[in-house]
Amino acid sequence: MIDFAETIANQLKIQPTQVAATIQLLDDGNTLPFIARYRKEATGSLDEEQIRRIAELLDGLRKLEQRRAAIVAAIQEQGQLTPELHEQLLAADTLTALEDLYQPYRPKRRTRASMAREKGLQPLADQILAQPRSRATAAELAAPYVNDQVADPEEALAGARDIVAEVMSDHPEVRRMTRAQALRSGTLQAGKVDGADDPREVYRLYYDFKLRVDRLRPHQILALNRGEAQKVLRVNLDVPPPRGMPDWRAAIAAVFRPDPRSPLAEHLFLAAEDAARRLLLPAIERDVRRTLTEMAEAHAIRIFAANLRSLLSQPPLAGQTVLAIDPGFRTGCKVAVVDPTGKVLDTTTIYPHPPQQRREEALAILAGLARRYRVTLFAVGNGTASRETELLVAELLRSWPEDGDTRPQYLMVNEAGASVYSASPLARAELPDLDVSMRSAVSLARRVQDPLAELVKIDPKSIGVGMYQHDVDQKALAQALDGVVESVVNQVGVDVNTASPALLTYVAGIGPKLAERIVAYRDEHGPFPNRQALLQVPGLGPKAFQQAAGFLRIRANGAPGSHPLDASAIHPESYPVAEALLARSGLSLDALAQEGPDALAARLEALRSAVPLAQLAAELGTGEPTLADIFEQLVRPGRDPREDLPKPILRSDVLTMEDLQPGMRLAGTVRNVVDFGAFVDIGVKQDGLLHRSQIPFGTLLQVGDVLQVEILGVEIERGRISLGWAEEMAPA
Repeated sequence: MIDFAETIANQLKIQPTQVAATIQLLDDGNTLPFIARYRKEATGSLDEEQIRRIAELLDGLRKLEQRRAAIVAAIQEQGQLTPELHEQLLAADTLTALEDLYQPYRPKRRTRASMAREKGLQPLADQILAQPRSRATAAELAAPYVNDQVADPEEALAGARDIVAEVMSDHPEVRRMTRAQALRSGTLQAGKVDGADDPREVYRLYYDFKLRVDRLRPHQILALNRGEAQKVLRVNLDVPPPRGMPDWRAAIAAVFRPDPRSPLAEHLFLAAEDAARRLLLPAIERDVRRTLTEMAEAHAIRIFAANLRSLLSQPPLAGQTVLAIDPGFRTGCKVAVVDPTGKVLDTTTIYPHPPQQRREEALAILAGLARRYRVTLFAVGNGTASRETELLVAELLRSWPEDGDTRPQYLMVNEAGASVYSASPLARAELPDLDVSMRSAVSLARRVQDPLAELVKIDPKSIGVGMYQHDVDQKALAQALDGVVESVVNQVGVDVNTASPALLTYVAGIGPKLAERIVAYRDEHGPFPNRQALLQVPGLGPKAFQQAAGFLRIRANGAPGSHPLDASAIHPESYPVAEALLARSGLSLDALAQEGPDALAARLEALRSAVPLAQLAAELGTGEPTLADIFEQLVRPGRDPREDLPKPILRSDVLTMEDLQPGMRLAGTVRNVVDFGAFVDIGVKQDGLLHRSQIPFGTLLQVGDVLQVEILGVEIERGRISLGWAEEMAPA
C-alpha cells in the first residue's frame, strides 16, 4: 500500500504532515478555495496551486491502487498469481509499470499465438524459450506435435514461434526497455498523404517532417495528431535499437538469450524478429504516441488555464457608461448603451456598411446616444466588420467638439463566446425583451465593465484563449477550466446581493442548484442584510455556509441588521478574533465604518509593531497566518485583487496595417499566449505575433499584459504582423 502523504510530499518537495492534513480536509468535503484561504494553519500555508496538485496526485494514486487491486484479482482468478509476481505488482509505482506486468495475463482477442496454443503447441514453445541442448534436430523435437491440425514439423515450429513472439512482446522488461529507447532516441516522421486536400496548406510545415521524440514541442504533437486525423498527414515512429545492437532481435536477446548449442537457437532468433516487427514495435509506437499526446494535451490545458486565469483577472473598468457595438454587414451593427451598474439604457441597430451604406445616419445615431447618456467609452467587438466599425467610431471621436463633453475613448473587445451566451437560457432570463443579436452587444458592454462577472456566464472553452482546445481530453479540459474560474471567483469575492446565478455557481460550496435558490430567495425576500441570513435559504446548511461565507460579500453600508465585517474576506468564524484585535487597537466594531482607512491602518500597524505577531496570535487564540490575513482585511476591507493589474489600453484613433512600418514602436495588449510566443493587440484588426525568440529569457507573459513592442515586419496580403520586444520600453 502506497503511503499517499509521503509519496506526494516527496514529489512536491513539501512536508508529509502538510499533505496528510490537506488529504484529511479534502476527504472531509472541504473545497479547495476554502482550504487554501481559511485552513492555513492546518496545511502550513500551502497555496491553492499546491493544494490542487495534491488533489490531482491523490486522485491518480488512488486510481493506481484501484487498478492494482483489480489486476491482482484478475491474475489470481486465472490461478497464475505467484508470490514473486505478487511482489512485483505491489512494488509497481506507475500505471505503465503495472500494465506491463499485467500484459501477459490480459485477456486477448484470438491471435496467432492463441490459435497455436489451441493446436497443442505451448510445450514446443516452452522448449524454444528454454533453449535445451540436444543432439536432436529442431524438426525431430517438433515431430511429436504433428497432429490432425498440424501438418508437419515446420508448421509446428512456426506455430510455436508465434507463441514465443507473443511471450517476448508481452515481457515487462522488454516493453520497458523498448519504450525507454523510443522516448529517448525515437524519431517521429510525417509526410503528406498522396492526394490529400489541404487547400490553405495548414500543415505545410509537416509535409516533410522528422524530429526526435525528445525534441518535439507540444503544439507540434497536437498539430501532427490533427493532420493525421484529417487524413492530410501520415505519421509514424522510427525506433532504433539500443546502441551497439544491429536490430531489435538482438535487443530482445538481452532478455531471451539464445544458446548457440541448442537446435532451437535459430527459432528463438526468428521469433524475436517476428516479435519486434509484428508485435512489439507497433505496440510501443502506440504507447509512445499516447504518452506524447497526453503530455501535449496536459501542456495545452495548462496554457489554456493560465490564459483564462489572466483574462478573468482583468481589472474592471468601473464607473464607465459604455456604448457597445456588435459589428455586422448585411444585418447591421447592434448597439447597446449600458450604465455603470450594467443596466441597459438603450439599444438600436445601425447600417453604416455595405450593402446599406447609411454611414452618415449611423454617425448621427451614435453621436446622439453618446451625448444623451454621457457615454464615456465605446466598445467594438472584434468579429466580422470590426475593422470598418472601428474606423467609424474613430471618425466620430475625431469630430467630437472640443467645448462639449469630455471626448470618449474606445477599445476593441474580444467577442469570443458572446454568441454562445446570447442564445443561452441565462441570457433569455436576464434580457428577455432583447433578441439574440442585441444580447451580444449588451454582453460586450458588460464584459468591459466587469470581465469576470460576464465571462462566467460562458462555457470556458468558448472564451477563445487556447489552442487545440477541441483536440485535447474534453473532460480534463473542462475540469481544469472550471477550476480556474472557481479559483478567480473566490479570490475576488462575490457580492451576494447583485451576483448572477452563473457567478454564484462558482463560489466554494454552492454549485448551480444552490445558486438558483439563493437568487430566488433574494428576489422574494429582498437583499440579504448579513451573511447569517444566508442560512435561511432552503438547502443551504451549515457545511455550505462554512465553505461559502468568506467568499460572499454583503455591502450593507450600515443598514439595519448588517455586520461591518460582512463586506470583507474575514470568515465569520474569525469575527471574534477580528473584534478582539480591533479592541486591542482601541477601536470598537461600531466605530470601524467611521474610522478612515489611513487612521485605521496606522493604529493596526502600531499594534503590530508593538507586539510580535506570534504573541498576538497566541493571545487572541488563533494562528499567525489567519491573524495576518485579518490585519490585511481590516486595513483594506474587500480589496479587489484585480485592481493591482494594468488597465486595458483605451484608444481615440485607429491604425491600419498600411500605417505600420518596420521600426515603429507601439503599446499593445497580450491577447493569447501560446507555445511559440504571444499574440499582441496593437490597435489594428490583426494581432501581431511576438515570437518566443523575441521574448527575453525568463520573461513570462500573461493575457492582459501591456507591452511596448516594435514592428519587425508586415505582410498585408497574408494578414501577418511580426513584432519584436522593445527592450528599454517594456513592459509598459
